[in-house]
Amino acid sequence: MGWKTNSIQRKVFSFIVVFSLTLNISASVDESIQKHKKHFSNIAMEIWSNAELGYQETQSSQLLAEALKKEGFIVKESVAGIPTAFTAEYGSKGPVIAILGEFDALPGLAQTNSPFKEIVDNETGAGHACGHHLFGAASAWAAVSIKEWLEDNNIQGRVRFYGTPAEEGGSGKVYMVRKGLFNDVDIVLHWHPDDINSANSRTSNSNKSAKFTFNGISSHAAGAPEQGRSALDGVEAMNMMVNMMREHIPQESRIHYVITKGGLAPNVVPDLAEVYYYVRHPKMHMVEELFNRVVKTAEGAAIGTDTSMSYEVMHGNYSLLPNDVIQKIMHKNLDSFGGITYSEEENEYAKTIYKTFVKPTLKIGSQEEISAYQTSHSYGSTDVGDVSWVVPTAGIRTATWVPGTAAHSWQAVASGGTTIGLKGTELAAKTIAATAVEIFSNPLIIKEAKKELEQRVGDDFVYKALLGDRKPPLNYRVN
Repeated sequence: MGWKTNSIQRKVFSFIVVFSLTLNISASVDESIQKHKKHFSNIAMEIWSNAELGYQETQSSQLLAEALKKEGFIVKESVAGIPTAFTAEYGSKGPVIAILGEFDALPGLAQTNSPFKEIVDNETGAGHACGHHLFGAASAWAAVSIKEWLEDNNIQGRVRFYGTPAEEGGSGKVYMVRKGLFNDVDIVLHWHPDDINSANSRTSNSNKSAKFTFNGISSHAAGAPEQGRSALDGVEAMNMMVNMMREHIPQESRIHYVITKGGLAPNVVPDLAEVYYYVRHPKMHMVEELFNRVVKTAEGAAIGTDTSMSYEVMHGNYSLLPNDVIQKIMHKNLDSFGGITYSEEENEYAKTIYKTFVKPTLKIGSQEEISAYQTSHSYGSTDVGDVSWVVPTAGIRTATWVPGTAAHSWQAVASGGTTIGLKGTELAAKTIAATAVEIFSNPLIIKEAKKELEQRVGDDFVYKALLGDRKPPLNYRVN
């Protein structure tokens, strides 16, 4: 029985060591996080107040870059041909742990923290309905905390913050991956605002988007209709065929569109019309296949309406590739910090906004919990996906929104502009920092994470961006 006793003793000893290490890391990180809390909370709210669309995030990008520069980071601006993209690095030797930070907003949303829906009346016409103002601030906050730990403990290592614009349909990170800016990175950590606290081994849909433009011939719609060829007819014919196509595609697929240009007056046959399409599926090759079928419907619509058609690929993202080695560490650290408790005032706000939800899936109080570790799939997409196929990547989600809040909603904008949002931001910063510190403390983690990545992508994998060789569409939100 001696071997059994020794085995149990070893397990107990290992548990004690890991537990003690977690406590020490948590205490060290928390002290640094608290020191910078006011500064980065203010930055988050300033970005929230000046919501900027993808590739237009001049103020937001500068705020984060300047904050990191003041903390001793070496900042490289306008990377990958994108004016609002940057990197900020501390350290010159040792492993590289990258922290991703986003800061773009979404169009057509009121920027207010009112618990009631309000009319869009803000200067930029944008709202932080995905919480990226919190995303960027918490990630920079964590990077500073990691830097201080490296200094205090005389550890060789590099922490690199990536300021990544235009995640919402602009694929900012894809251009950074394509440019080779992640080639020397060992580990990537990220997070995202949500209405829950989780560190799941999460997958997502890959996607590809394009704007389809139809050109026709203008004429008087009543006086000389025979002389006209409606570009809008081309758009409508395409949409009809795509909607029929839905019957014959894999059920995991998602295809959605919006008509962005369709004419200005009913009595004028429109000579220009445009429709913007997203195509999604968990597997990249299926996205390509479905996208090509969508293109064929556009070609057929042009022939049938005697118009001409052209299209421009706007963005393309890989699916998220999980890395359980790192992900389990993030979950452990998230669990050690615990969930979020509302004050009496925050609870009253939450109750008010909760009444505006239609069939919410969560109840107020669930933000105090940490979700059990599991594999999950999101039908949405993110350009973090491309990063995850070239570097071991892991992320978390924290409750920055009232439980039951849907992403890309006015309720998400509202919660993100309150202390509820900031509490989730702090939790994310602590978890990311603690995870990075643990990885720096045990280089074996990096080796195991890279091994897992190699197994998942396969021996024959070669990265090739779904958006091809196009340049960053810097005006995709303007036109």
